[in-house]
Amino acid sequence: METSRSSVPRAASTAAGHTPTGECGEPPGTGCDVVTVPARQGLEAVDILRRGAGDGVGLVLHDDGCGTLGFVVPPGTAAAWDVPGSTCTETDGRGLSLDAHPEPPVDGSDWLLPPGEADLATDPAVLRAALGEAARLIRAADDCR
Repeated sequence: METSRSSVPRAASTAAGHTPTGECGEPPGTGCDVVTVPARQGLEAVDILRRGAGDGVGLVLHDDGCGTLGFVVPPGTAAAWDVPGSTCTETDGRGLSLDAHPEPPVDGSDWLLPPGEADLATDPAVLRAALGEAARLIRAADDCR
């Protein structure tokens, strides 16, 4: 499995693994980062996050082929992201608009959880835990075959 993270130096990270810069999209121009995972693991993680007590899931994109999901996370997450099988990309606000009727930021993608139906960003520590649990559930299910 492969992990990817930015090599751009950032300010000190919190225990959650991201720079404390406020909510995604505020202040204007800060952008968000996007964690991309295989669709099966991502869908399991969405279910885990939605069942969680109080820790909501943020915006989620899917590609048209439904091969991957992209979780919007706070800016700075890419600098410390280290979850196997996933990639975290800095967007620096490119293509990401959270207006009242947002278009997906990338051609060939659509919102699984669009703005207005989810928090703006998923906390990276919460997402990391959900992805780990999802991987364990998938492994257990596959071992039962």
